[in-house]
Amino acid sequence: MTASIPPTTTAGELTRRHRFLVLAICCASVIVVVMDISIVNVALPAIRRDLHASVSGLQWTVDAYTLVLAGFLLLAGSTADRIGRRRVFQIGLAAFGLGSLLCGLAPGIGWLIAARALQAVGGTMLNPVAMAITVDTFPEPAERARAIGVFGSMSGLALALGPIVGGALVDGLGWRSVFWINVPIVAAALVGTALLVPESRAARTRRFDPVGQTLMILMLGGLVYAVIESGALGWTSPAILASLAVAVLSALGILGYEPRRADPLLELRLFRSVPFSAAILMALFALCGFSAFLFVTTQYLQNVRGMSALAAGLCLLPVGMLTVVLSPRTGRLVGARGPRLPLVVAGAALALGGGASFWLGPATPLPAVLAVYLLFGVFLGTVNPPITNTAVSGMPRSMAGVAASLASAGRQTGTTLGVAITGTIGGSALARGGTAFTRAERGVWWLIIGLGAGILVLALLSTGRRAAGTAGRAAALFEALDRGPAGERSSTRRVR
Repeated sequence: MTASIPPTTTAGELTRRHRFLVLAICCASVIVVVMDISIVNVALPAIRRDLHASVSGLQWTVDAYTLVLAGFLLLAGSTADRIGRRRVFQIGLAAFGLGSLLCGLAPGIGWLIAARALQAVGGTMLNPVAMAITVDTFPEPAERARAIGVFGSMSGLALALGPIVGGALVDGLGWRSVFWINVPIVAAALVGTALLVPESRAARTRRFDPVGQTLMILMLGGLVYAVIESGALGWTSPAILASLAVAVLSALGILGYEPRRADPLLELRLFRSVPFSAAILMALFALCGFSAFLFVTTQYLQNVRGMSALAAGLCLLPVGMLTVVLSPRTGRLVGARGPRLPLVVAGAALALGGGASFWLGPATPLPAVLAVYLLFGVFLGTVNPPITNTAVSGMPRSMAGVAASLASAGRQTGTTLGVAITGTIGGSALARGGTAFTRAERGVWWLIIGLGAGILVLALLSTGRRAAGTAGRAAALFEALDRGPAGERSSTRRVR
């Protein structure tokens, strides 16, 4: 059994074909993890009918997954850097596959939410670890930039294709099939990982940080619980106020405790790099905007316009097609000319898409609806590769897992908040449908306009010469830490 598992191998020993096979396995893991965020959205009306779920139950079906992803990504990335990325990657695949199987067997909404959390536990060990494996597998900078571009584009592709694949599965085989489809893909990835992916670890390992991990979960969980349940309980209820207090106190605890640790879970010194900090914020804004669009749109198409799940998924085909076409080209453009132009285009497209959506109603001609969705396709096709590249480029390899984990955590936090906020804005109008729901949607479109404008501003601020200088100084700091105390003192003198 162990004979088929390759020994620890350096990236320089791999052939070009071998490296791209490793990249394909990493991309497959990204597709199943990220697609499970969007594929479930188109199944929500069927889940609601079959399991008699409330609107908050539907929100938790999505957010139990993304909340666990956001909360444990940092732990998974640092653990993989310490004990071995291939080993953690394999454990993650197995947990994700088991969670998918249990989701398909869930007898009630509570069981489904619990199984989604188990799925996400596996997912935390896939995306950031796959990114770190990709960075380690491609040591040559230009080739690495292209590989990161391909890897980053998979997130957008999976998000966009999820509703289409989900619609076909829901109409053809029922909503449970959107989870069962993961099982054979995960099984194939497990075999491929055992045969092809070399083991790798960070040069400088990081110790487990239980206090930081607890504070992270309390901060995210408190915030998301308050947003989702505020619609039913009210913002002034004791439970909501207590939840918000827990979130605020946990955030203050992170800021006070983490800088004192030699190996913090949340490496705040990374945020000295303006491009890195902007990439995390843009990841949060981007996925908050797209998840809000997706949650509202699948409800609008099925509950307001009366479409089937497949028809609703096909209406999102323009988003998927543009993502397929634009993402690889965007990755190449980022490698050749930098991230500024794609990020400016992405921010403008998201803001314009939110503005144009104000005119969508129950009787809006379908061609006009699809034309609006094209703007969201342009946004999704151009936003992921530059964000992913910005987050990890310029950082030493020892920080690849942590940097990739923070970028992924930003995405998942954005997705979680997007669904939570959107359900709170339009949840009460969902049952009434028609113009009541489309009027309630307007708050969501204002949110999306603001997020698009935020991405546009951050793109301009984070891609200049001064921003690049902060990235270089942050990278030098971590390279000095890798060399030890003498190197750290030397680097400190240079930074000053």
